[in-house]
Amino acid sequence: MTVEKNLSCGEVRYVDRRDGGLKTEAIYGERALRWVYGNPLGRLAQWLLVRRWIVSAWYGRKMDEVKSYLRIAPFIEKYGLDESEFAEPASEYASFNDFFYRKLKPEARPVDAAADSVVFPADGRHMVFADITSENNFLVKGQSFDLQRFLGDSDLAKRYEGGSMLLSRLCPVDYHRFHFPCAGDAGIPRLINGWLYSVNPIALITRPTIFWENKRIVTAIDTPSLGQVQFVEIGATMVGSVRQTYMPGDTVAKGDEKARELKEAVESVESELLARGDVRASAVYQFYRAAARGDRLVLLSPDGSQELGGFEFGRQRRDGGLCLTDFVAPERSGREDYVCLLATTVGPGIRELSEGLK
Repeated sequence: MTVEKNLSCGEVRYVDRRDGGLKTEAIYGERALRWVYGNPLGRLAQWLLVRRWIVSAWYGRKMDEVKSYLRIAPFIEKYGLDESEFAEPASEYASFNDFFYRKLKPEARPVDAAADSVVFPADGRHMVFADITSENNFLVKGQSFDLQRFLGDSDLAKRYEGGSMLLSRLCPVDYHRFHFPCAGDAGIPRLINGWLYSVNPIALITRPTIFWENKRIVTAIDTPSLGQVQFVEIGATMVGSVRQTYMPGDTVAKGDEKARELKEAVESVESELLARGDVRASAVYQFYRAAARGDRLVLLSPDGSQELGGFEFGRQRRDGGLCLTDFVAPERSGREDYVCLLATTVGPGIRELSEGLK
């Protein structure tokens, strides 16, 4: 069933795998979504403002405020979240964002132990395409999937022709940490910059090209049995960045945590591509030793003796400079003095910036 047909009755419906029943999704911010993607004035607002990073950044800051804590209890009650799964009591979260990327108890999401299985990377609503390149009704009738634009690499796209794809769409009510769907050697994440459209079906039926227009992070996983799997994180309205919590180059187990979202989200999507063959993605990310110096983050040479450059904490510079949100300190790595240079929203790309720092 296409998303277009699913929405023909005006509702988003899905099959609950626990009982096989057809359910209707409770859409967070539904009125606003329908106005932005269905009303002429709303579409103008979408084009001028909503799809841009500044809106998501502003909302993310609001959800970091202490007073946003007051949103947590009503949210849990309205959407019927199971608090017994939370790793910490709801009263322990200092802000809505802290609650939003909460951890769960290990037993809340058991990982299938079978060596030949692949698990879902996240909570969500899932769609599987056996052959993504031959799909002619992607979400809406007559729409093909642009694999080259999606991966941002024509050679990589050729290697995945005839490959399968799983889409996992996260909603605000879902657990917002992502996990590796299979075991293997995890590569360095690669940024493809883009817009931040919503990925709710209400938006997708009006613009099915969102998946290769939105901001994306692509990570290759070299596996012993599946070849190379591409793990693609797709940004969306109110969620423009994620924190990678693994160390690139490490061997990961199936079910290990990969990342968590940093901002309050309306929707987010995870995508996995399983190729018929093996190809190594090019990497544009680099690791730097760093130190906090007042209100600046300073990049250092490997031995710590030389400053390579400095960036302001928490402020986006319009001249193309970076801010704190462009860095990630890998968690659980034992290398807390290192940061991963991720991306800049405006200005020069990472490759040019990295070459300029050498």
